[in-house]
Amino acid sequence: MLVNQANLRSLYVAFKANFQNGFGQAASQHELIATIVPSTTSSEEYGWLGQLPNMREWIGDRVVHGIANHGYTIKNKPFELTIGVPRTAIEDDQYGTFSPLFQEMGRSVAAHPDQTIFELLALGRAELGYDKVPFFSAQHPVLNEKGKPVNVSNLDDDGGNGSSWYVMDTSRALKPLIYQNRKSPNFVAKDSETDDNVFDKAEFKYGTDRRGNGGFGFWQLAQASNKELNVENAEAAITAIGARKGDHGRPLGLRASVIVVPSTLEFKAKRLFESATIAVAGGTEANPLANRLKVIVAPWLD
Repeated sequence: MLVNQANLRSLYVAFKANFQNGFGQAASQHELIATIVPSTTSSEEYGWLGQLPNMREWIGDRVVHGIANHGYTIKNKPFELTIGVPRTAIEDDQYGTFSPLFQEMGRSVAAHPDQTIFELLALGRAELGYDKVPFFSAQHPVLNEKGKPVNVSNLDDDGGNGSSWYVMDTSRALKPLIYQNRKSPNFVAKDSETDDNVFDKAEFKYGTDRRGNGGFGFWQLAQASNKELNVENAEAAITAIGARKGDHGRPLGLRASVIVVPSTLEFKAKRLFESATIAVAGGTEANPLANRLKVIVAPWLD
């Protein structure tokens, strides 16, 4: 190919089309468990975390649910991905071999929010939430019916090294995690003959970037466990979420809707929640968990 402005423009259009094709191939999963929040600055503060509003009988004056300042801030981070194409590959008409690479570039960029959210979920036993304790913890401070502080747990581990799985209520507008989007990805090129990368290194560069980050939302909506994934332990996690109460003993009306598992637990989870029967001593019986939770398989958890 003759390297000139017209041909380089056509090449940019072709590579961008490959990128967009790959971008559309990545099925998004982070939106299933994370509230998507647009961001307009370098960071966002979530003072409203901790407030799960509920109606009450109107007796006397209104009770105003103020925005408590929990000081939970999510700072946006920059991310980039760049591919270099040698000038000789263009001159020798070998640029077509780069098409799959640009498709994979698009797929990787589209999957990045999933990677961000599910890798954060895996760190939930160590990373702090809005209440200054780990998102998955036995020490979440809540006021009981008498206004006394008590600790509430959303963690059911056995102390072992088993694979973790997570039961969640994702049926609400507010979800267990937050994905904060500051800048959506775009596709740009440094392909002018006068660009330093072309003039000095005979390399055309194509890249993309985005800004954003993930954070923790309401711990009340999630339960983590590394116990064996079986009927008994799954029922315990579902029950824990349904029985969860807010301050002053107020029922939250939660109902678990999904289970998030790593690839290593995919088939066990699907047998547990998608099969009409389960194996028991002497045969089979009706599965009490059939279709009770939607199974989300997240390879980022492996």
